[in-house]
Amino acid sequence: MVLIAAGAFPLLVGAEAGTPPPVTRVEARSGDLLAVGIVHDDRMAIHLSRLIDNAPVRDAALSVLLRGNLHPTMAEADGSYTLQSKDLTLPGSAAVVFQIVQGDVHEDLKGALDVAANTAKPTEDKNSARQIGWWVLNFAVCIGFLMLWSRRRKAAEPD
Repeated sequence: MVLIAAGAFPLLVGAEAGTPPPVTRVEARSGDLLAVGIVHDDRMAIHLSRLIDNAPVRDAALSVLLRGNLHPTMAEADGSYTLQSKDLTLPGSAAVVFQIVQGDVHEDLKGALDVAANTAKPTEDKNSARQIGWWVLNFAVCIGFLMLWSRRRKAAEPD
């Protein structure tokens, strides 16, 4: 009995780790460039690349027009750009315009962002699979201990 409970425990604990939350993504392209933005909470990581060779564009000034506000971005060492704004956490659809200035060339890449309404972090459920697994394991250990104790008492009794 104890072995069955101990074998089932990892399955119960692993059952609580559900699927990861969906990633909010926005994509916009022009004839020469592709911008892909991935949103995590109030931050967007933007990867800007050339369509011809998929090489990152590192020497551009990138700003994002989102919900009527123009947001500057910060260039990262890996060639991507980062935007941090509370506008990214607002639920609903929004038009996004990536404004790229590279030398004397100015391009606007347009896309759409759809933020899900329920992006709140889940609270810990007291009846989660992990908690139930602990209860099953504790009961199995107690029952096993009582069974061993009763067998020892029966074996020690004179017939």
